[in-house]
Amino acid sequence: MTITQTIIIAIIEGLTEFLPVSSTGHMILASAAMNIHEEEFVKTFEIFIQLGAILAIALMYIKRFFQGINIYLKLLAAFIPTAIIGLLAYDYIKAYLFNPIVVSVSLIVGGIILIFVDKKVVNTETKVAEVEDMSYKNAFFIGLFQCLSMVPGTSRAAATIIGGVFNGLNKKQATEFSFLLAVPTMMAASGYDLLKTDLVFTNDQLLMLAIGTVVAFITAWFAVKVFLKFVSKNGFTAFGYYRIALGILFLIFMWGTDLG
Repeated sequence: MTITQTIIIAIIEGLTEFLPVSSTGHMILASAAMNIHEEEFVKTFEIFIQLGAILAIALMYIKRFFQGINIYLKLLAAFIPTAIIGLLAYDYIKAYLFNPIVVSVSLIVGGIILIFVDKKVVNTETKVAEVEDMSYKNAFFIGLFQCLSMVPGTSRAAATIIGGVFNGLNKKQATEFSFLLAVPTMMAASGYDLLKTDLVFTNDQLLMLAIGTVVAFITAWFAVKVFLKFVSKNGFTAFGYYRIALGILFLIFMWGTDLG
């Protein structure tokens, strides 16, 4: 992987991490399009640079983390199912599901569900004043929805947003809780991946990780601000159609490549 490819992948990560379109899926598809083989380092790189995007959210919502312990307890309730299932399924997911076919199908299926959900809940009123006020049961169920995102292409943001609107939150609250839940989830995923890997990074690889993390931070910061404004006015339908189109296009691309 070259420095240019590193920057491209990191931009994709930052732009898509908190959108309901699957950042992991986009990085896998981009790697395939640029003929970057999904070697162990590339898989680790794609997970590690999420730390840059996490930092952007942590700084953007830093005041929310100092308003009391309640938000931490709700995030813990939502994180528990992800932690348990993630530990049990990590090896299988990384070995067998990180491929363009799985991603493309997941993008299409997730896009259809996102369109359906957006139309179904368009006029849904929130049941709580703030996300911290939701019950532990609702938070836990949002965490169960998040577990679906372990399949590459599903999108952690899409899964948690859908889980949020089905558990009493409006679109804006579901989106914000998805952002906040990303902090412990992605930190755990990145840390666990580094512990599990047997890689000894070269100087060039360390440079790629550093560049990727910084680029992901910058692009995620701007992407989140634009996304919140867009969702408040337009909902999620556009992202659903985008997912379906991208998934179909990439299936066609791979089919043509195989024929060639």
